[in-house]
Amino acid sequence: MPAVVVVGAGMVGSSVAYHLARRGVPVTLLEQGPAAATGVTGDSFAWIGGSRGDWPGGAQDLREYVLADYQRLEAELPHVTVRRTGSLSWADTPADDSRPGPGQFRIGRSDITALEPNLRHPPDQAIHIPSDAGVDPTALTHALVAAAGAHGATVLHETAATCLQVTNGHVEGVLTSTGLHAATTVVLTAGTNVPGLCEPLSVDLAIAASPATLARVTAPPGLVKTIVARPDFEVREVREGDLLLVVPHVEGTAALERSAQDAFQRMKAAFQGSDQCRLRGYRTGKRPMPAHVPVIGYATRDRSVYIAVMHSAITMAPTVGRLIADELVTGRPASELQRCRPLAH
Repeated sequence: MPAVVVVGAGMVGSSVAYHLARRGVPVTLLEQGPAAATGVTGDSFAWIGGSRGDWPGGAQDLREYVLADYQRLEAELPHVTVRRTGSLSWADTPADDSRPGPGQFRIGRSDITALEPNLRHPPDQAIHIPSDAGVDPTALTHALVAAAGAHGATVLHETAATCLQVTNGHVEGVLTSTGLHAATTVVLTAGTNVPGLCEPLSVDLAIAASPATLARVTAPPGLVKTIVARPDFEVREVREGDLLLVVPHVEGTAALERSAQDAFQRMKAAFQGSDQCRLRGYRTGKRPMPAHVPVIGYATRDRSVYIAVMHSAITMAPTVGRLIADELVTGRPASELQRCRPLAH
């Protein structure tokens, strides 16, 4: 069976490698860092759901599969836990009279208090999405990598891809810091590094790096019970006693420190019983934002290079990994990915 090299052991690359290895494909997963999920995956808020937010372009065609694919992964990987807490969100101004979308419910203060009893000042109304959930993106990625290895995949850390090996217009593999890794197909899932690797190819690949800052907070277990999206911050419990807090990103070290401290103080003021909360630290990740969102498919006519870059990668990775593996194994295009294809020059 043809060999595949996957570049990038974030959530998407690990999912692709796992699904390929599970189907018996010889696959090598390359990661430039010392472990999987050391890049933007580890800096993700990891709020997943099929009815939240905008789903631009081809992402809209994938949303209906998200929750089912996460449920499938839970069954296949016993150590994976999806925290199905639901979400609560509200804006500065009262919501208008438009109806919530599918799977969304407008609820009043008493229901909000029942879901989040520690909120000091619950709003008059909020949007509740019971199906929304969160995952620990680092733990899930590590579980995917371990399962890929158990199914025969080769996983190489501290192996940075430097360029594609191109001979007579055909990509034969990946040159890395440790040498050449030959492959029939190279799958590029390395986020903002993908455009540089694709320079020798005739593919239109505009991927911006969008900074996002996330703080980690130690808190009493159960202080925050759902995913709370207020106008001034978003917070959720990623594991017992460990909160993730979205920090408004600003440029400059001192300004970012103030932004993190301000977000932390707003979060503490919002919840009673928060006196024991401690800000453990914060970090900024560079999220890949393709102009054509998401970008999934072959980048060469001979099918020697396949690209998978998207936002939000955590939400879509289980579905995308399954569909990519099916395309590579069967040779048949997945109709769900039709609007995600890279644009050739």
